[in-house]
Amino acid sequence: MTTIEKDSRKLELEGKRALVTGGTRGIGAAVVRQLLDAGAEVLTTARSATDTAPEGASFVTADVRTRAGAQAVAAAAHKVLGGVDVLVHNAGGGQPHQGALAIPDEVWQDALDLNFLASVRLDSLLAPGMRERRSGVIVHVSSAAVPPTPPPFLHYTAAKAALENYSRGLAAELAPFGIRVNTVSPGRTATPGGEATREQWARLDSEPGQATNTPPLGREGRPDDIAHAVLFLASDRTSWLTASNLVVDGGEFPRG
Repeated sequence: MTTIEKDSRKLELEGKRALVTGGTRGIGAAVVRQLLDAGAEVLTTARSATDTAPEGASFVTADVRTRAGAQAVAAAAHKVLGGVDVLVHNAGGGQPHQGALAIPDEVWQDALDLNFLASVRLDSLLAPGMRERRSGVIVHVSSAAVPPTPPPFLHYTAAKAALENYSRGLAAELAPFGIRVNTVSPGRTATPGGEATREQWARLDSEPGQATNTPPLGREGRPDDIAHAVLFLASDRTSWLTASNLVVDGGEFPRG
């Protein structure tokens, strides 16, 4: 590949305006950096005002779990970027909780608000602008663990399963307007703050009768592994790809 070809690929999102939720650490920060490197102007979010965005990105403090938070993010996107061409829903998570029937209502609601409804609310605010321009890309970040739904993460994976179903439906609705909607589903990824989740997976792996969930490729994922997939879906290289789910998990959770 020539230097010119490399530079062309590096700036494949030049002139694009991107919003990434939860982009100050881990996977989100890696996504922000790669979008910036590809030439996009990027705004990202976090719940804490003490968080910092990767260098070169704009930042707004908001809790996307709430309607008011989603409205604040949408307003910032219009003010800072003048609109959104690429929308990446990365904010998500949840702590392990033993016993599906013992999960309190508030834990279920928080899982749904963060991992599902945050995307629905923000899409409803920003996708109409894409529809008017008849172009845009939406990427929802789900989880490779959705089909097995281990009990400690059932509230989390149930919310992500809803997100995947919604993403496919939204893709069909927005396709006539030139808007692509896809999902990325990461497997176990080494991220700051994910120690409790990784410890729970390790306990599951060691239980008698449990299949060992070590990824066949022999390692945990890295944030950049997932960010590469997001950039791929955000770029014109996938201009004929919508309603798809790209699983990036080292082969850990094969889907039929």
